[in-house]
Amino acid sequence: MSTTTSGEIRPEAAVGKRDPKRAAMSGWIGSALEYYDFALYSQAAALVFPAVFFPSGNPTVAIIASLATYAVGYVSRPIGAIVLGAWGDRHGRKNVLTFAMLLMGSATFLVGLLPTYGKVGVLAPILLVMLRLVQGFAVAGELGGASAMIVEHSPDARRGFFASFSLQGTQFGSILATGLMLPLAAILSDEQFQSWGWRIPFLLSAFVILAGYVIRKRVEEPPVFLAQSDEVKAKRRFPIVELVHTHLWVLVRCILMTLTNVIGMATLVFGVAYATQDGYGIGFSTSDFLWVTLVGNVVAVMTIPMFGALSDRIGRRSLMMTGGIGGGLLAGGYLWAIDQGSLPLVFAFVVVIQGVFFQMWNSTFATFYQEQFPMRIRVTGFAVSQNVGLMIAAFFPSIFTAIAPPGTTNVPLVIGSLTFGIALVAVVCTYLSAETKGTSLEDLERVRS
Repeated sequence: MSTTTSGEIRPEAAVGKRDPKRAAMSGWIGSALEYYDFALYSQAAALVFPAVFFPSGNPTVAIIASLATYAVGYVSRPIGAIVLGAWGDRHGRKNVLTFAMLLMGSATFLVGLLPTYGKVGVLAPILLVMLRLVQGFAVAGELGGASAMIVEHSPDARRGFFASFSLQGTQFGSILATGLMLPLAAILSDEQFQSWGWRIPFLLSAFVILAGYVIRKRVEEPPVFLAQSDEVKAKRRFPIVELVHTHLWVLVRCILMTLTNVIGMATLVFGVAYATQDGYGIGFSTSDFLWVTLVGNVVAVMTIPMFGALSDRIGRRSLMMTGGIGGGLLAGGYLWAIDQGSLPLVFAFVVVIQGVFFQMWNSTFATFYQEQFPMRIRVTGFAVSQNVGLMIAAFFPSIFTAIAPPGTTNVPLVIGSLTFGIALVAVVCTYLSAETKGTSLEDLERVRS
């Protein structure tokens, strides 16, 4: 990279070369380990926590409260996005990734040690909420930092492909979490699983702490970040201030595009509670829906790199819009399959929705968001837009439960319609954003600055 007239960037040769494969691998491994922690909580919130951490007198209240603690982790994510995004933009992508993973692993380990409601009463959910807030804060810096590092290391014609590996890592983390939960739920009795079996995967997060330190220690900063002059960096405003001042409309669009996550909230969070909680009377077992989640994630791991590479050929927007429309339309069908008590139909829908349509969006959005912001606020722009959007989306399961509590008729139609409407908002915002595939980061930098 040549030196700019302002002196902001020094020659790339002075600070090293791009290494997209190593960046992609480190992003994959780090995201897998960190999202293993985060996925554990989402599964336990739907399957275990209503009975373990909340009073059992009213099943509707217990389900809503448990899913709300799941959502609370997303409330702290915007705060983490601002703090950790600024750290990543000012002091390096590598530093923020190491800290985020260590913090996440510690919080998840402590969840596995928490006392139950039956032993300490209301203190149990209070401690659970506190640790969930720490989780949310920590995870806010992971994907933004990892995908920024990969995008800045990658050749312009293959950014979508390489950046998709951090998303594949998040799916593998979910597979790992489910792969540990599933045999425990199958082998142990319900009483044993709810008493102590669910704690084992959380306690294994101790290994995440060690692995995270070793992995993140070895990754290199992108040359384009290292090439910035200290003088220019010192003159910059705090990243969130500059983001709001110069890229507010881009930020709003990205937040609304993130609401595409309503598809996952309706299927793999609300849908699990709808299928397995006694109050709804559907009658699926915990083991059944751990298998459903596992199959959806396994298919996603296979399709994510394919769609990432496809986005480099046909563009980001078309894939993201197709995924949002298709997944939103079929969410109601997935809930209908649950309502029918047909496990084969549930598997068919989860493969198509989570493995295909949602991954069209999921494999592409990280690259697309990174391309919307200049380098100096790239981590912050991505992290804030993603995590504010996810904070909003995370409350959808609790809202869905309140709108369609146990005893409600036509749950698939009601929740399916809401899901599709929200997904359409995200599709419109994607349509209003310019295509970025194939454009060099240098050209995007001139346009975005």
